[in-house]
Amino acid sequence: MNLYDITVRDRNSDPISLSQYKGKTLLIVNTATGCGFTPQYEGLETLYRKYKNQGFEILDFPCNQFGHQAPGTEEEIHEFCTMNYEVSFPQFAKIEVNGSGESPLYTYLKSQKSGFLGSKIKWNFTKFLVDKEGTVVNRYAPTDKPEGLEKDILALL
Repeated sequence: MNLYDITVRDRNSDPISLSQYKGKTLLIVNTATGCGFTPQYEGLETLYRKYKNQGFEILDFPCNQFGHQAPGTEEEIHEFCTMNYEVSFPQFAKIEVNGSGESPLYTYLKSQKSGFLGSKIKWNFTKFLVDKEGTVVNRYAPTDKPEGLEKDILALL
């Protein structure tokens, strides 16, 4: 199995094959709208606008597993993000990143790059950088700000 074999759901619950992102550099992030790291949406959007025309995509997966900090529907989350941070990158349906209900996407990502707590996702805004061939190149902690990833992203574009 590879990244491009995985299907996820967009914010309207329509199935989306990750194969549509072949040839692009990806930053995959589990997010939350009520988290201390929520302001990172601003930095993510800045990176997206700066590099999207060079084949860079950010894939946003809201997750309510950590302190129930992603309440509301997918549409409410999208409205919050566009109104407060002018988010324009793809936002997907809520997922779980740990445990028995874990998304196959996160099972795969964690199998490729472990973090401080082993493979378990520690908190919201854990980030995975993926190259154009679908290889998970790096994993970043929630405390790693988006602007600090720019050099690594540029190296892959």
